[in-house]
Amino acid sequence: MNQRPASPRRRLLWRASPFASIVALVAPAAAQVVAPAPTTTQVPASPVPPAPVPVIPVPPVAPSVPLPTLSAAQRQQLATLIADDELAQGLRLTRRTDLDSLDSEALVRAALDHARAVHAGRLMPEDFQKDWGVRPPAYDPLPSFADAVSRDRLSSWLRSLPPPYQGYDTLVAGLARYRAIAGKGGWGMLAATPAFGSRGADVARLRERLALEDPQSPPSGDTFDAALLEAVRRAQRRYGLNPAGQVGAQTLAALNVPVERRMRQIMANLERWRWLPPELDKKRVQVNIAAAVLTVFEGDEPVMSMRAVTGRPGNETPMLISKINSIVLNPPWNVPTSIATKELWPKEKASPGYLKRNGFRVIDTGNGGKRLQQSSEKSALGRYKFDFPNDFAVYLHDTPARSGFSRFDRLSSHGCVRLEKPADLARLMLRDTPEWPPETIDSTVAAGKTVRAAMASPVSVYLLYWTAFASPSGQVGFREDPYSWDARLAASVERRSAVQVQVAAR
Repeated sequence: MNQRPASPRRRLLWRASPFASIVALVAPAAAQVVAPAPTTTQVPASPVPPAPVPVIPVPPVAPSVPLPTLSAAQRQQLATLIADDELAQGLRLTRRTDLDSLDSEALVRAALDHARAVHAGRLMPEDFQKDWGVRPPAYDPLPSFADAVSRDRLSSWLRSLPPPYQGYDTLVAGLARYRAIAGKGGWGMLAATPAFGSRGADVARLRERLALEDPQSPPSGDTFDAALLEAVRRAQRRYGLNPAGQVGAQTLAALNVPVERRMRQIMANLERWRWLPPELDKKRVQVNIAAAVLTVFEGDEPVMSMRAVTGRPGNETPMLISKINSIVLNPPWNVPTSIATKELWPKEKASPGYLKRNGFRVIDTGNGGKRLQQSSEKSALGRYKFDFPNDFAVYLHDTPARSGFSRFDRLSSHGCVRLEKPADLARLMLRDTPEWPPETIDSTVAAGKTVRAAMASPVSVYLLYWTAFASPSGQVGFREDPYSWDARLAASVERRSAVQVQVAAR
């Protein structure tokens, strides 16, 4: 595996990675929350392979510079470099064997294709779902590749390709760890749920399993002692579970996810890193949809973190990048037609007067239709709504329903992001707007009148879907894949890589 030296910029951007923000700021607080005991075993479903991607002829595009000619030594070196790097960067799970047989021009085209995949993603435009609203920037690798060939610096060129984020680099290191585990046979399935103080073969198997992912876990012994209890808690934190130390159904399900599926989960998250712009705004609001966590960064340093509630499966919160430009104080709720049709109108029919009792009024749309609006006094949006332009009609908002934030599974909204501490976020977002000091915000909210507070300096917002993130040591934390996006994305990456083998062989 090709390793890149850690630059100061990469070390700085590590602090902005999902693992740093979630583990350093959220996990300690979350550890104090007691979640309901699991009642069912939640084993992730095996990925269903999507339909095969056809090999579509790509019309020739005039190269930006002439294709370089490789020497015999460069051909041999480049074939080895690409084969190694495809595995290291999570573009394939098995090593490619056809590169040595390609002629110079075909190998050059394979190298350019590999560069695009590593730098800007393997997927083609038609592979993206609508709610994967983050798209990679255009990238032409030919000029830098031609320069590397002329100066015989192919290895350095290859190391320069991946996204410039330490969070990406740590996942690459994590993938290498899991590939090594898979090479030794992976891990077996655990069936028992031993408790603290118990002894026997089931405890010994639990120790062996935990030690594969956690170097701090004692690998041998048949007693469930204090050291093993702490190892179980660390594993539960890595999986986003209640770190109570009890090996229940959810913990067992997480430990029994096969290593190959964990590798594909890492592959999917590496691909998402490649879709990001070359640099994230240093001042930004960042939401991890899968973990339901919001973090605010200033100068690439996390300055605020809070729990969130994100979209339930079927009402997915989309991935997107935008800018928060205003905050609505005491917002009314203009109910989406889908929610009104599926939920509210049936409630009114079952219990006449329901809408009036809950602050809804019926508004005539003027074309024979009707829509619902909930007054600010009873609004499901609470007292704060953070607006940013997007094609999905989603936003960040307050909520009067506070109980959802105490849960570890916090995917229950219709797609918008509910916030645990919206007042704190509003004060931070309006800090540079002179006409909105904290006391003015508070008095306006207390008055109950709907007011839009325009921000003097809009702040970038990133809604991203991270289900795997690694520490600097390469230890990976996982979350469940509630939207089943990981399996679909990893399968698309593998299929596209296979298609490129066919194209290069022509």
